[in-house]
Amino acid sequence: MILKTHQRGQVLPLPVVLISTISKAGIRNVAPWSCVMPILRPLDEIVIASWIKRDTLFNIRETGDFVINVPPASMADAVMICSKNFPHDVDEFEEAGLKPCPSKKIESPGVDGCLARMECTLQEEIAREKYSLIIGKVVYLEADDRYFSETDGMDFENAEPLSAVVNSGGLRFTRPVYIKKKADHSEMTLK
Repeated sequence: MILKTHQRGQVLPLPVVLISTISKAGIRNVAPWSCVMPILRPLDEIVIASWIKRDTLFNIRETGDFVINVPPASMADAVMICSKNFPHDVDEFEEAGLKPCPSKKIESPGVDGCLARMECTLQEEIAREKYSLIIGKVVYLEADDRYFSETDGMDFENAEPLSAVVNSGGLRFTRPVYIKKKADHSEMTLK
């Protein structure tokens, strides 16, 4: 099957995260994001892509920080509420029934109940006509002990991190599954 180039989301499973920010006026914002990627191992930078007219982007520009929260599949209903286009002065934590979690190193709050939280500071914005790439530095990373170990990372089977696949009708929520295969990535790591 030959697809149109803009249909790449139909062949790439995407992570679903919640990016939480706060405005200078103290209004909390939380929005689902799938265009998120760590920048090479072992660097501590991460990149997100954003449409130009997003409260999240405005808040990141205004305050210089944001939190990337990894929700479990059980939070899919709250994620969908957060995807609505609320006015800038609406507290989206309240609208979605989410509890904020105080951050350790930045002002923007995290989302309680998520599998992991990455507190980030804005390092660079690469602006284009319709979108921006935001490069953030992860300054604090915390994961739920019930689903993570130092040696094995995330227990996908029990954590059930939310992911999605795009089709012509919208998103289909999915979750990754561990297939009992491992590979050493030491040759890919900078030394």
